[in-house]
Amino acid sequence: MILISLIITISYLLLVGSFIFGFDKIATFRLEDTPAKTKFSILIPFRNEAENLPDLLKSIEALKYPKHLFEIIFVDDESDDDSVDIIKKTLKTRPLDCAQDARIITNDRKTNSPKKDAITSAIKKAKYDWIITTDADCQLPLFWLDSFDQYIQKNNAVCIAAPVVYNNDNSFLNRFQILDILSLQGATIGGFGINKPFLCNGANLAYKKSIFNEVNGFEGNTNIASGDDIFLLEKIATKQPKHVHYLKCKQAIIKTQSQPNWANLLSQRVRWAAKTSTYNNWFGKLTGLIVLLMNTLIVIGFLLSCISILNFKILLYILVIKFNIDFFLIYKSASFFNQKSILKNYLFGFLIYPFFSLYIAFISSFSSYKWKGRDFKK
Repeated sequence: MILISLIITISYLLLVGSFIFGFDKIATFRLEDTPAKTKFSILIPFRNEAENLPDLLKSIEALKYPKHLFEIIFVDDESDDDSVDIIKKTLKTRPLDCAQDARIITNDRKTNSPKKDAITSAIKKAKYDWIITTDADCQLPLFWLDSFDQYIQKNNAVCIAAPVVYNNDNSFLNRFQILDILSLQGATIGGFGINKPFLCNGANLAYKKSIFNEVNGFEGNTNIASGDDIFLLEKIATKQPKHVHYLKCKQAIIKTQSQPNWANLLSQRVRWAAKTSTYNNWFGKLTGLIVLLMNTLIVIGFLLSCISILNFKILLYILVIKFNIDFFLIYKSASFFNQKSILKNYLFGFLIYPFFSLYIAFISSFSSYKWKGRDFKK
């Protein structure tokens, strides 16, 4: 048991340490006064987002990018609330002056993955080669498109992942989720920094339509409901590994909503975890395995120490190592996202996360899940 614990702990220490190293390898991109050139097609799939759409639409109207350089395609995925009416009313009563063309299309459902179908449907109608996807529960920063444009002008990229973080509403559940996404963003940036990209977020992802078509879009993983972002990143990174980049720019940070209750959070995390067994990226699989083993070690170690089978000092050493290396990565991420105030909840989040993570891993292995009113099988 001691030898196994040592191997897992060292592996975890090296893994997270590599992310910390990689995080610093990605230089923070700073905007300059450069004329805009790139034309974008912004794709926004939505289903029953009436509560969130007003904030998204306001942030779209506030964008500073020249309106003749981008279009917006909203994709209705069988909404049965007022989502479509809200968008139509906005386009009719106060047109989105920031965009030359904004329209709604209907999702052409063909697979078990509604979001992949929605993105594919929109790409077929997109006028421009650069595609950017985001979600209906997001708020876009003023210089969002400027950030991508200037980065594209300076770098030979075909796919660009960009930062996403949750809004802070000061509840514990919200802060727990912010700590979680900060760790994920830290690992995402770190992975790009060590030239092993394995994570990205579809709420802030850009790629060329030509590369999407070259890798046959989402073909090969449409049986998995989620993963429109990560599976596509895998395929593009395999095809053109030197042209997949991360835009580490504060003006590109998209804010989105955390889950409002534990039930929704569990469904979301089960949905995320359900696709991990189908990853093709060996580094992503290895990362997931090491993280799972580390969390399992802590939970089992806690139980064994309670019945005096494992010396509590050994568990304490493991916890101290994990606490410090995790904090270092999350601190870097929190600093970049200007959310260092969230670190006061780090200790409690750290203590409950291994149990939460192990529960999600167990449930996702056997259970179906429900998301946005639909049932999905494992």
